[in-house]
Amino acid sequence: MSKNKQISKSQSRKNKWIQIVVVIVLISFTALFVFSNFLKRNEVVNPQLEKAVSGKTVYSFTKEGELSFNDQKGNLISSIDIEIADTDEQRQLGLMFRDKMEETQGMLFIFDREAPQAFWMHNTILPLDIIYVNSKMEIVHIVKNAKPFDDTSLPSIKPAQFVVEVNAGYCEKFGLKEGDKIVWRRS
Repeated sequence: MSKNKQISKSQSRKNKWIQIVVVIVLISFTALFVFSNFLKRNEVVNPQLEKAVSGKTVYSFTKEGELSFNDQKGNLISSIDIEIADTDEQRQLGLMFRDKMEETQGMLFIFDREAPQAFWMHNTILPLDIIYVNSKMEIVHIVKNAKPFDDTSLPSIKPAQFVVEVNAGYCEKFGLKEGDKIVWRRS
């Protein structure tokens, strides 16, 4: 074999490797571009959450209904104004990033069906009482004084379809207990 043919063969192999590397790089960049656009299209857009995470939003309470706590005989114990969280997005955000809430305010979480529930205090600034309520509107479990920013799971113990969050100490102050009931309505 002549020296020219050897050089030509060697150059040809080099060119093939360069072509392979270029194709791999192009495929990688294309895949990265497509994947990043896919993520952008499929991410849940929640401007309130984005602003809250960036520290630019202070949430203010928006009254969406009223809720009463009653004893087992139906006697009124206390009442609060409520915000209602009845979508996945609203339930996920809950009372995160709030730095204040009046004693007469709270949030009602509504789930599609009764099932074991569990909450945590991730990104939650305020200490809360978490009240789990079954489909019959009976309080089935209360977590008192849940600690801010604690990622520990706080389970309902029994199946619940509703959860009410109020400022820590509320249940103690008004003597709320398992077996008491809630009655609520939208504004």
